[in-house]
Amino acid sequence: MLTQKQKDLLMFIHQRISEKGVSPSFEEMKEALNLKSKSGIHRLITALEERGFIKRLAHRARALEIVKLPDSVIPDGATETSSVVSGDFGSSAKGGASGSRLGTNVPVMGRIAAGVPISAIQEQSHSVVVPPEMVSKGEHFALEVKGDSMIEAGILDGDTVIIHKTSSANNGDIVVAYLVEEEEATLKRLRRKGASIALEAANPAYETRIYGPDQIVVQGRLIGLLRNY
Repeated sequence: MLTQKQKDLLMFIHQRISEKGVSPSFEEMKEALNLKSKSGIHRLITALEERGFIKRLAHRARALEIVKLPDSVIPDGATETSSVVSGDFGSSAKGGASGSRLGTNVPVMGRIAAGVPISAIQEQSHSVVVPPEMVSKGEHFALEVKGDSMIEAGILDGDTVIIHKTSSANNGDIVVAYLVEEEEATLKRLRRKGASIALEAANPAYETRIYGPDQIVVQGRLIGLLRNY
């Protein structure tokens, strides 16, 4: 059972994807539902995701998939279909990486900021081959690093980081964090400080930024790194 606000948001997302092929921004959702903050939209999206109506594609900015619609809006005899913004995550039956004896192919989904947050590219650009022992069960993706804020953690501008897709992280993990208000993604070390979450750089030139628990979404955890010399 959905609340009226949850249903209104679901139908707005469905309509926008059907018309334009891309999900609306948090700002557009906020205006459509006459809410005062984007954090309210985040809570509604989380509720829809928990109830199985939408799927959030965590490796891509502004990417939502409609999994199903309420029975009351599905015409008789029709079947539910998924709507998703264009773009190939490169997933296989094992979840985001295809393997061989020589290595495992992991899709590269664009660039991630190790510095001032930037949006990640929303579709796969190419793949990289990583040692099979680097990846575990579940979905994985790769991002090219832009910036120098994580240099003291051994992550340099131009490196390719391998990310295990997950929405949870332990204190001290280096994560891909989606910033809800800014609609941006960044690579930082996560620290929990009471009810707040700190995203720490590994470069004294960059300040630690503090967020509320509803202001960021963990998209994945760093598990490996590739570097060309």
